[in-house]
Amino acid sequence: MQITIRVIPRSSRNTLEWEQGQLKARLTAAPVDGAANAALLALLAERLALPRRSIRLVHGATGRQKVVSLEGLSPEEVEQRVKQSKIKR
Repeated sequence: MQITIRVIPRSSRNTLEWEQGQLKARLTAAPVDGAANAALLALLAERLALPRRSIRLVHGATGRQKVVSLEGLSPEEVEQRVKQSKIKR
């Protein structure tokens, strides 16, 4: 499945949350040399409990609006895992 994510780089901490019906990622990494993209993919792998190889950036390498491909999850599972990871933290 593919999901659109709004990325906010240079945040105080790495977070992943649903906001206004959209997935939003706040990242401590700066958008330099792909650091924010790498941080986003690592955060998604951790919070969604997916292997890193199952997550791929499809569109938006240089913008704040990213489209990411997630193998093996439905949209409902993504939302559920994001909410569960927020409760655990």
